[in-house]
Amino acid sequence: MSLGRTYSVALVGLNGYIVEVEADIGQTLPAFVILGLPDASLNEAKERIRSAAQNSGIPLSRRKITANLIPASLPKRGSGFDLAIAMAVLLAADDIRPTGRIVFIAELGLDGRLRPVRGILPAVMAAVRAGYPEVVVARANVAEAELVPGARVRGYATLARLAFDCGADPQDLALDFEPEPEDDGPGTSAGPALAPDMCDVSGQAAARRALEVAAAGAHHLLLTGPPGAGKTMLAERLPGLLPDLGDTEAMEVTAIHSLCSLPSGSVQLLRRPPYENPHHTATAVAIIGGGSGLPRPGAASRAHRGVLFLDEAPEYDRGVLDALRQPLESGELVIHRSAGSAAYPARFQLVLAANPCPCGKATGKGVDCICTPTMRRRYQARMSGPLLDRVDIQLEVERVSLAGFGQPAEEEGTASIAERVRAARSRQLDRLLPYGMETNAQVPGRLLRGALRLGAPTTRILDYALERGVLTARGYDRVLRLAWTVADLSLHDAPDADDVGQALGLRQAAAASL
Repeated sequence: MSLGRTYSVALVGLNGYIVEVEADIGQTLPAFVILGLPDASLNEAKERIRSAAQNSGIPLSRRKITANLIPASLPKRGSGFDLAIAMAVLLAADDIRPTGRIVFIAELGLDGRLRPVRGILPAVMAAVRAGYPEVVVARANVAEAELVPGARVRGYATLARLAFDCGADPQDLALDFEPEPEDDGPGTSAGPALAPDMCDVSGQAAARRALEVAAAGAHHLLLTGPPGAGKTMLAERLPGLLPDLGDTEAMEVTAIHSLCSLPSGSVQLLRRPPYENPHHTATAVAIIGGGSGLPRPGAASRAHRGVLFLDEAPEYDRGVLDALRQPLESGELVIHRSAGSAAYPARFQLVLAANPCPCGKATGKGVDCICTPTMRRRYQARMSGPLLDRVDIQLEVERVSLAGFGQPAEEEGTASIAERVRAARSRQLDRLLPYGMETNAQVPGRLLRGALRLGAPTTRILDYALERGVLTARGYDRVLRLAWTVADLSLHDAPDADDVGQALGLRQAAAASL
């Protein structure tokens, strides 16, 4: 036959689409043309495929080869189409038998080996959802591909071995070539790093309580205090308080990290919530995502189902901080570029840490502070009001006293606090699952004023704050969510007036004005 057909997957964000790869061998002068909106790396596949086929013992035809990737209007990028194009060309030349509905995803080396590519997990998930469960990948990607339920994965090290299994004549195939195992890089054999523990935090009873409430209800958190008060130490210990990810959540998180990380054979399902701590010089593209061509995920999406910690938050560009307002509400980032748009999940817990002023000494009486009032106002104004209004817990972290710095071994550890957090999350799940939610931070205002409405005596202090303009309507709802979390930690069936008072105290920026 002069026409061969195979299948691969094109990723747009985390969404994958089946791509039909057609190859035609014409009767004109030698050439190799790839159609269907390929990017630069995909256009380079022509030389990779020719060399790989030659060195595997199955050289391509010397006539004109045309490869068409359908749908032609869908942008395609990356080297993951190499194998599908090569198999389609070999099929068109009758060098192999028809492969049916098998999906091929791998990069080809010049020596004919199959090399791993990034994004295998979301690509295989898309193939299985589209009804193409049989997938061929590089051997180094097999472990990652097999994480997808229902996928029938085959891994190969070389094009020659795959062609042999597809009916190629073994006489000239380079079947004796066996590449060396892929090196995962230095340091991969080391044991896991020691996780930060809450028992390392001396004193700071109020901050420890705020961290527990934030973990229990998936609330956002702002820690303000002088340098050395322990803001960063507290934020680093928040992921340890969060429960393990469920199966669906783990697949989401692993798919994002598969798309972002370099190709590797050491991929496993991520069960622990991720933690992202970008530097304050990071751009909006680094935090939100983007780039040239089809947009890629940023730190906000890599922190999905985990923690995004912005240390020295006022030092970030204000536009970067304000760009977080939309994902804080929707839990999703939709990034538009000229080549197309991509949607990435971004349901993270935001933790902000800030000094009270540029010099960091405007605490207590502030006698040591060298900043002028104008400098302080300008510094604090870098975090906009609409952004702070979306942060549930706003706490001032005091400098640790000598008495509180005494015996860190006596402080409660992460394990016991995490157990209370898991119990509180279980209570929330039982209450909110009928409404399609899991944590108190997701509860909308209509539910708080509907099925979960509290009595007027319980919310009297909140009504007073709203009437005076101390709380916005959004802030009112967020304090109610905090109150439900405090009640869950206290094993109450519903918040009482004390729980609401504690919740308002955790939102200190509002409570300080009452």
